[in-house]
Amino acid sequence: MAHIHLIGGEKGGVGKSLMARVLAQYMIDKEIPFIGFDTDRSHGALMRFYAGYASPVLVDRYEALDAIVEAAVEQPSRRILVDLAAQTHDPLVRWMDDGGVISLADEMAIGVTYWHVMDTGKDSVDLLRKLLDRFGTGMHYVLVRNQVRGNDFHVLEQSGEQARAQQQFGAKVITLKKLHDGVINKIDAESSSFWKAKTAQDAPGVGLGLMDRQRIKMWLRDAYREIDEIGL
Repeated sequence: MAHIHLIGGEKGGVGKSLMARVLAQYMIDKEIPFIGFDTDRSHGALMRFYAGYASPVLVDRYEALDAIVEAAVEQPSRRILVDLAAQTHDPLVRWMDDGGVISLADEMAIGVTYWHVMDTGKDSVDLLRKLLDRFGTGMHYVLVRNQVRGNDFHVLEQSGEQARAQQQFGAKVITLKKLHDGVINKIDAESSSFWKAKTAQDAPGVGLGLMDRQRIKMWLRDAYREIDEIGL
């Protein structure tokens, strides 16, 4: 069945693009066909790190967003991966409302999953509440607790929104563990895919040592286990 995966969180700096990159690499490594769409005008991660799999899409143009659904219909064997830039919630909602995207997806048997990437702050909890209030049972949800941005999620747990998402809407919860900042910086400096970073020992300029590559492998292994448990 065709499936659209929206990677968001609305707020800047929570790790949306990092999660999109992990999912892209997961599907490459697992040989799962996919098409990527990147909504970030200035420094889109999918376009930068996985250009061979992604295309740019402008959230303020209905015709551009329409391509997401059309790709799902035309190529149902491929997953659709959409990296949502910060501050794209409102234009996305307008497009979905005006086009009846949720009802169309239901008619066409297209699954829609929103991966809500979260840091430890209250803003992420408030945005989750807004997301659940707006879409309810219209979508599937995955809450991504991103430890790259901190590991104390008591604000989320005490808010009741995580429990609400799980109990009322069947949301899944995964944890993206922290990867050493120095390793991420080296990868990003060379616009390297995770595959290149973990395997290309002699790649010029990347500057990753043996233990750096080992940390990447272990980090991806843990991330893949989390994804395997909830399914893609």
